[in-house]
Amino acid sequence: MTGTPPDGQDSSDGSAAPADAAEPDALASLMPFAQLLGLVTERLSAETVTARLDWDARLCTSGGTLHGGTLMSLADCVGAACAFLNLPAGAGTATVESKTNLMRAVRGGAVRATAQPVHVGRSFIVVQTDIHELPPSGADQGGGRLVARTTQTQAVLSPGS
Repeated sequence: MTGTPPDGQDSSDGSAAPADAAEPDALASLMPFAQLLGLVTERLSAETVTARLDWDARLCTSGGTLHGGTLMSLADCVGAACAFLNLPAGAGTATVESKTNLMRAVRGGAVRATAQPVHVGRSFIVVQTDIHELPPSGADQGGGRLVARTTQTQAVLSPGS
């Protein structure tokens, strides 16, 4: 991921939109792979990036379980976007290390990934992403059970490297 991190989206009156007013396809504009996965952006800021992924049979392994690689890809997309939004102007980033703990199967519904920076340095950015299952419609909108946790390290790439 390279380029200048966006400063926020414009609202109709020309002022910056709140960070949690992200367009549903905001991640796809940064990363086309996010669109291929079907991610829906819910929040896009340097402090927190959140996206939802609906269960889809095409993203499953046998038995209708959401594939672990799908969950890892979700975490990588959201974590990379978080790192990107914490870059200095003109810098790029690439994942250099990623570790995921998969804690439970997802057999339907949707999941939400929330990425937050743990360390923002000159050479590396460390991001932690938690993936929770979403409660069924009409249920209490508190967080669902933890499905996976990913910690990833992103290199800060200076322009021209």
